[in-house]
Formats: sequence, structure tokens, C-alpha cells
Amino acid sequence: MDQETLRQIEQITGHQFSNLQLLQKAFTHSSVVDNRFLSNERLEFLGDSVLAVVICKILFERFPAYLEGDLTKVKSMLVSRRTCARVAQQLGLQKFLTVGKGMTRSRSLSGSLAAGALEAVIGTIYIDGGLDAVSSFIQKAFGSLVERADAGQTHGNFKSLLQQHAQQQLNTTPFYNLLDEKGPDHDKCFEVEVVIDKQHFPSAWGTNKKEAEQKAAFNALVALGVLHDSSGEHHPD
Repeated sequence: MDQETLRQIEQITGHQFSNLQLLQKAFTHSSVVDNRFLSNERLEFLGDSVLAVVICKILFERFPAYLEGDLTKVKSMLVSRRTCARVAQQLGLQKFLTVGKGMTRSRSLSGSLAAGALEAVIGTIYIDGGLDAVSSFIQKAFGSLVERADAGQTHGNFKSLLQQHAQQQLNTTPFYNLLDEKGPDHDKCFEVEVVIDKQHFPSAWGTNKKEAEQKAAFNALVALGVLHDSSGEHHPD
């Protein structure tokens, strides 16, 4: 990695790197190496976990009135692949990626590859500079998103969020299918799935149809990469 490239990355991240070999690896996609251990995949794995920890701490301190469920919902949006890709693009990190032939114009370069590059950089900063250094970078990169975060905007309103995403990004509208219902009339459970443009998403159960639809919408948002499922919730069989 030449000095000009290093200078640009350090200016973007606000961190002065000492391990340039590791930094080079952070921007090396598996499509350009014979051995995947030479790519950024392991750094991406580490960075994903570090990002989650730092974001959780930021939210814990920033929103003292939020309970676990509200914090989880905000975190899900902030650490999703979609958000990471958007942050990476805003920082311009994807332009430093080394990818295989035919991938330079791929849509994934501004999507999943960009998100992976951000996570790999986070992993690299953590190894190179420690928790304080990587926390400073994440705060800088995600700060404006955290300031705008409000669990009330998504709490129990996944249907609205999914409809907005489907109309804006997919130019269509989601439909909800009732698949099954169990139990006596006074204590029924309902199973609902979301269908978007003939694509069926994982179904969900609820104690009423409205709850089942909200949970099914959440599953669809996770599958689409809009939200990250870190709730650990389990649904009845």
C-alpha cells in the first residue's frame, strides 16, 4: 500500500496505522487471492462483533430511558449490512477495495462488499489501536445515525417500515398471507407470512393477526438486510 493511499485511509478513519500489512488485508477481497486466509474475511468477522459491542455501549449511554427491546431495535438498524454499506459509501472506503476481474462494476461493490470493507477496517483498527481507537472511529462514522435513532419510530411498526422499503427500493407492495391458526377460539395463535413480488419470507406466529403480521414483517426486513436479527426471540412451532 503506497503512502498516498495510506494517508487517505488514515484521514478517513482518524487512526494512524502501524500494521500496514494488516491494513492491506482489510481491503483485499477473497476474489483476488488463492488462499482465503489472505483476504479480509476474518477481519470482517471480528469487525462485525466489535461494531456490535461499541454500538451497544453507545446506545446504552445515549438512551438511558430505553428498555432492552427498544435498544435492540435501534441496534438492529445500525449494525445491519445495509447501514454498514451506506456508511462505507459515505466514507468512500469501497474505492480502496481490491476485487477480482468483473467485480469492479458490480452492484455488490456498493452493497455487501462495501459493508464487509467497513467491518474489516473496524477489525483492523481494533487490533492495531485497541478499543478506544475503534470506538472513536465508530462514534465518528455512526454518530449522525445514532443521533437520529429513535426506537419509537420502529417499535411495533415493522409493517410500516417494510412497506416504505418495498415501495421505495422494490417498487412494489408487501402482502400478508394467513397460513395457519391453532388453539381454541379464546386463545388462538396465528401464522402469517409476507410475500413481496412472489418472494415468500419466513413466517411468524402471534397471539393475534396484527402481532403475527408485525413479526412476519420483521422477518422480511431481516431477510432483506434492512434489519439485523439480534433479538434472540423464538416463535412457537
